[in-house]
Amino acid sequence: MAHTSPTEGSRKILEEYHINEDVGFALPQPLEDLPQAFNAWTLIARNLPTLIDNGQLRAEVEKLPVLNIDELRGHRLQRLAHLALGYITMAYVWNRGDSDDIKKVLPRNIAVPYCKLSEKLGLPPILSYADCVLANWKKKDPNGPRTYENMDILFSFPGGDCGKGFFLVSLLVEIAASPAIQAIPTVSSAVQHQDQKVLTNALCDISTSLRCAKEYFMRMHEFVDPDQFFNVLRIYLSGWKGNPKMSEGLLYEGVWDTPKKFSGGSAGQSSIFQCLDILLGIEHKTGKGSPAEFLLEMREYMPPAHRDFLHSLESAPSVREFVISRGDADLQNAYNECVSGLVSLRKFHLNIVEKYIVIPSRKQLKGGSGSEKPSNVENRGTGGTDVMNFLKSVKDTTEKALLSSA
Repeated sequence: MAHTSPTEGSRKILEEYHINEDVGFALPQPLEDLPQAFNAWTLIARNLPTLIDNGQLRAEVEKLPVLNIDELRGHRLQRLAHLALGYITMAYVWNRGDSDDIKKVLPRNIAVPYCKLSEKLGLPPILSYADCVLANWKKKDPNGPRTYENMDILFSFPGGDCGKGFFLVSLLVEIAASPAIQAIPTVSSAVQHQDQKVLTNALCDISTSLRCAKEYFMRMHEFVDPDQFFNVLRIYLSGWKGNPKMSEGLLYEGVWDTPKKFSGGSAGQSSIFQCLDILLGIEHKTGKGSPAEFLLEMREYMPPAHRDFLHSLESAPSVREFVISRGDADLQNAYNECVSGLVSLRKFHLNIVEKYIVIPSRKQLKGGSGSEKPSNVENRGTGGTDVMNFLKSVKDTTEKALLSSA
């Protein structure tokens, strides 16, 4: 009987879950152009900052013809359209980001195709991480490398290059961590066959890729300005769930009779870290309003194939239990290196939130930013406490997963 090599078997498993061997959970080679029939969408999506600045954006959206999404064939084309409609929706709702100028009804000419397309893709009708990070990139020189310098995003919000910095660095972290995802089928198979050596090597590959991911994450400081992020970009990434400015949610005209609540984009919607938590047996606090509940809810914002991958991991034999049962120092060190890699990324994420949300929001409360009125302060709770508490809890739980020496 022909036996598939482990790598070939792993590749098959990953392909089945739409995980690419070069870019992991990111969409490989996103398309850049919608068919001509959708020029009206493209024109708005590509010119958002100018249209917002000129005060023309909402009028342009309101005159859009209702387009039929049946012409959008193939996954990549549908993801591009979903990204464009997500950008247009965020721009329409928030416009210039003034608290007293928010649209709470999305007109049917955009709401109907957006919701139909979302249903087809199994994604929510709001701009999520799967859109603005995973499907929002291109290479400037198609034959060149996947580096920040040779990449760009497909659509932009106001705030200059802040969005490019934020989305591309997040994408490069995903890509850098993708070898960790490639190693998962090998890890699962090694546990199943009780192969310590293969498991140790696969865990070493995972910890190496996490170190590499952190190096990319650190470039956030280089490309994203805290004031621009806090006062401009963040507004366009805000959703209508748990947001006091949109406490009832958004009414999608012609689709539902009542407003719906969806969360804005969040790193919690990235499949990578949820995958590694499951793989390493890191269990976050459960209960109402807990980190575990939030992370579970964020899975609804992932492409269905990635959600299914997480689900399949949950039923695999426990790596952690296997490592403990063996009492082998090398194996335990390899496991701990992976956990430490996650801890290090999570500590750094806390620093980023401190720099990009907590400090600017304090500045604004004191009225110290000069340009923004304190009435614009909105922090999912005040001063970023919710997001800080969530991340601290997640980091502490990860730290507790370290095994004491064998």
